[in-house]
Amino acid sequence: MTAPNILLLCTDQQRYDALGAAGNPHISTPNLDRLAGDGARFTRCYTQSTVCAPSRASLMTGVYPRHHGLWANGVDLDPAQQLFTKVLADGGYDCALAGKFHLGSAFGGRIEPRLDDGFRIFRWAHDPYVRSPGNEYHHWLRRTHPELHEQAVVRRERSIDALPQEAHYSRWIAEETIEFLTETRDADRPFCMIANFFDPHHGFEAPSEFRALYDAGSLPAPVTTPDELATKPPVHTLESQRSYAGQMAGFAEHTAAQIQEIKAQYYAMVSLVDHEVGRVLDALEREGLAEETLVVFSSDHGEMLGDHQMLLKGPMMFDCSVRVPLLIRWPGHIAPGTVREELVDWLDLTRTLMAAAGSDGLVRAQGRDLMPLVSGQDWEDRDWILTEYRDSCWEYDPPVHCTMVRRADVKIVVHHGSPATARERTGELYDLEADPDELVNLWDLPEHRELRADMEGFLLDALVATEMRERPRLAPF
Repeated sequence: MTAPNILLLCTDQQRYDALGAAGNPHISTPNLDRLAGDGARFTRCYTQSTVCAPSRASLMTGVYPRHHGLWANGVDLDPAQQLFTKVLADGGYDCALAGKFHLGSAFGGRIEPRLDDGFRIFRWAHDPYVRSPGNEYHHWLRRTHPELHEQAVVRRERSIDALPQEAHYSRWIAEETIEFLTETRDADRPFCMIANFFDPHHGFEAPSEFRALYDAGSLPAPVTTPDELATKPPVHTLESQRSYAGQMAGFAEHTAAQIQEIKAQYYAMVSLVDHEVGRVLDALEREGLAEETLVVFSSDHGEMLGDHQMLLKGPMMFDCSVRVPLLIRWPGHIAPGTVREELVDWLDLTRTLMAAAGSDGLVRAQGRDLMPLVSGQDWEDRDWILTEYRDSCWEYDPPVHCTMVRRADVKIVVHHGSPATARERTGELYDLEADPDELVNLWDLPEHRELRADMEGFLLDALVATEMRERPRLAPF
């Protein structure tokens, strides 16, 4: 089998339901819906963390956060970790990156350390905000729209999130990707192009032409009940009051109308990305590459968006925060319109891409190849997933550590206590069949004590099952 080209399109902070094809009638994503219709849509894909860097490192290395060591945002990945793009490049792939990478700290304008990543082309910009000599988006904006660069980047008198589409960060990602597809790729080799969009990450603002698509007042209100937080771990109340461990405005500091405006802006950002993805897919078609290219669209984690009376991300393991869209198109290998409802991990993508490329070089990868699942072959449906959070983003005092397991339709989240942290050990337990919105926490209810004990034991077993044992045993001793 000829190795396919690989085009990985990744957003930042896009919920699983921020997609028309997922059954959301309020959002406009025609290009992503078309991509879903041309291939497979996985309805229950979970990331390995609720924040960017640990999750992205799991995708690039194929292992859980506790094994790759990038346990929180602001931590640099150990250079000894092997990235799947390096393995592909060593095997003959022409690899390129445009946009965010986030395998190291980029705080305060720091240039994220370059790894042995295999990328021949590396167009890096952590985000559109921070002025940094390594921010390629700012360099592009200065060349192509000097007045807007002066207004938005230099003088900071204009919102960079709301720049016209032709000058937007998401347009820049598409332009870099299209340039690679049409001009700079090595036509004699298969390629792996990673386009990492920053939207729909906060701040919550989009170009006016996309914001005009939505009437904030007609969008559904957040999913919650008035007394919901009374039964949830105390850190959720803190996050409702102030987001990011007290560093940013919380849900409680917004009016209902402001929350609806945030949702409208968020949806507008998704629609902007959808439009730019459409441009990339059209370029792939024009170049005659579509039939021989495996296209993946996904996101690194979700967004609370007012649900459960919280915003942004952090130690929240609700589906809106940790469940993401996953679309895969591979003509001739995946039947159009395929929909799979099995539980899958984000790091399954790593194994899937390596297997499609015919490579077994990433020996530590812990995920499963998803292709047998979509092609009707035997596939290990283990029916559980594992997600980890370790005091990320701004630090909490005391630290907050959570571990989540979903098994079938039951989810448990352990908020760890001593000796991991001085916080009280508490948790969450949900029956997702009876309570898909995760509103009723069963953790402390006596009638569910047996279920809780069973799930706590299973969580321990899942941690053991995902330990690293890649080194072979040579003999009994």
